Amino acid sequence: MKIILGLGNPGPKYLTTRHNAGFRTVDRISTAAKIPLYKMGQHAFWGKGSLGGQEVVLAKPMTYMNNSGLAAAALCKAFGASPQDLLVVYDDLDLPPGTLRLRPQGGTGGHNGLKSITYYLQTKDFPRMRIGIGRSEEIAVVDYVLQEFSPQEEAMLEDVLDMAVRAATLFVKEGINAAMNRCNVTVKSNPLQEGESMLD
Repeated sequence: MKIILGLGNPGPKYLTTRHNAGFRTVDRISTAAKIPLYKMGQHAFWGKGSLGGQEVVLAKPMTYMNNSGLAAAALCKAFGASPQDLLVVYDDLDLPPGTLRLRPQGGTGGHNGLKSITYYLQTKDFPRMRIGIGRSEEIAVVDYVLQEFSPQEEAMLEDVLDMAVRAATLFVKEGINAAMNRCNVTVKSNPLQEGESMLD
């Protein structure tokens, strides 16, 4: 059983903030795959269904970011999944907006959600899908991640979310390496037609 866990903070005031890119990714996958997230348990809202012809669980922790590991550990236990079966989707300050990167494992990069998951799973060896949000030189990180995307960033994010659905499907069907090799992308703003974007 594969699990796709999108990180974020519950509640309407956080809905469209940069820190909720993981939630938004899982919501997009949920819509595309017609897997509603209506069940509550394992410290998360979740749903089970088929993605790319394979059984999958989609989930969003309801613990707030700093305790995301509670949901990760509970879901893995409930569905008999190993850490390698868990794809964690989250916002990444070290990637520019419009970027999607997958990797089979890694450090926490200072991300509190990843710190919590690493603590509760007792390993860093779980696949990740990173959604770039960039950094600000003027705004403190704690404030920046809780701001909404700019209109230009939002337009790029739409393309990234579409690619994320493809990446998640490949992860479930063929594994993290296939998803990583075929879906690491950067969306660039097109200066000739504002609001549109193109994929590298």
